Amino acid sequence: MVNQKLTFVVGTGRCGSTALSQIINIHPDVLSINELFASIPDTEVLDEAPLSGSDFWGFLSRPNVVTNSMIKNGAIPPEFLYHRMPKRRFDAETTGIPAILVMVLPHLTDDPDTLFDELAAEVTTWPTRRPADHWTALFATLGARFGNPGAVVERTGLSIGRVPEMHRAFPEARFVHLYRQGPDCAVSMSRHFSFRMIPMLWEMATHCGLETPRHLTPQHAAQLPPDLAPLLSDRYDPALVWDRPIPIDAFGTLWSETIVDGLKKLDEVPAEQRTALSYETLLEEPEKELIRLAEFIGVEPHRDWLDASIAHLDGGRPGAASKLAEEELTSLLESCSPGTRALAAHQ
Repeated sequence: MVNQKLTFVVGTGRCGSTALSQIINIHPDVLSINELFASIPDTEVLDEAPLSGSDFWGFLSRPNVVTNSMIKNGAIPPEFLYHRMPKRRFDAETTGIPAILVMVLPHLTDDPDTLFDELAAEVTTWPTRRPADHWTALFATLGARFGNPGAVVERTGLSIGRVPEMHRAFPEARFVHLYRQGPDCAVSMSRHFSFRMIPMLWEMATHCGLETPRHLTPQHAAQLPPDLAPLLSDRYDPALVWDRPIPIDAFGTLWSETIVDGLKKLDEVPAEQRTALSYETLLEEPEKELIRLAEFIGVEPHRDWLDASIAHLDGGRPGAASKLAEEELTSLLESCSPGTRALAAHQ
C-alpha cells in the first residue's frame, strides 16, 4: 500500500455521512476510516512539525476530553461505538477511553481493544517524521490487517472546514463533498446533542467576551448563568442541552455558514481531485451514484456491494423540514438561503 488511493469524505455533519461510511465499509477493496479527525481534532496531527512514533501515538491514545465528558454524562450520540461493546477494557469514568477507540477502531472490528494493543506496540516504535507519513503508515498497517484493500476512505462528520489542512498534508488525496439540503440537515442538527452544543458554546463565549468558544475554560463558568455554567464542568445534566429552547433557524444559519465557508475551501483543491455527492440524489438514484462514487475512489462497483449498499440506503427518507409549522419553516428556509445559493452556484 505504498501508493494508497486516499479519499476524504467531507461535509457539514448530519448529511448522511454516517450511512455512507457504513456503505464504504462494506466494500472489500476499501479501508473505511470513520470519524478520525473528530476523534483526534488536535491541529498537530495535520501539521508539518515532525512527531516521534510515541508522540503520534499519544494523540491517538489519549482520551478526547469532549467525547469522554459526553460519555460520562450520558450524552452519547449514535456515532460513539465503543461503549456498546459487550466486553471493553476502558471506561470513561475510570481510565478514560482512548481517542481512537471511541469511533475509529470499533468501526473496523468487534475486538477493538486487541487492535489497540497491536497498534500501540507498533506505532510507538516508528521514527520521527511528518504526521502525514505517520498517517500513511497507520493506514497501511490497518490495511494489512484487513485484507490489503487498495483504497482508503476517511470520513468525519463536521470536516469540511479542515479541507485546507487535509489537502496540505495529503496533496494527492481526493475529496468527496457529501451534502444534504439545508432545511433537512438543520432539522437533523437540532436533534443531535453535539450540534445543539454549538450555538450554546457560542452563547457562552459571547457572555465571557471571547472571540471563539475554543477559548472557554472551566474558570469561565463563574461568568455564566446557572443554565450554562455546568456545561464547563466535569458533571452536567444532558437535559440542559436537550431541553434548551434553540430556534430552528439557528441551525439553518450554522448549516449555511459551514457550507459557504467549506465551498470556498474546497475550491482550493484541484477540480480533478474533488467531486460532490448529494444525499438526496444518492437516495433517489443509488446505483448510479454509487457507481460514480466507486469510480472516483478508484475501486470496482461490484454487484454484491451495490446490492448491499442499496438495501442499506432503503430506509433513508428526505423531507423532515416539511413537517415543521409554517412560521418555523419560513424562518428556516430564510436562514438556509445563503448556503442554498452557494450550493447552486457551485454545481
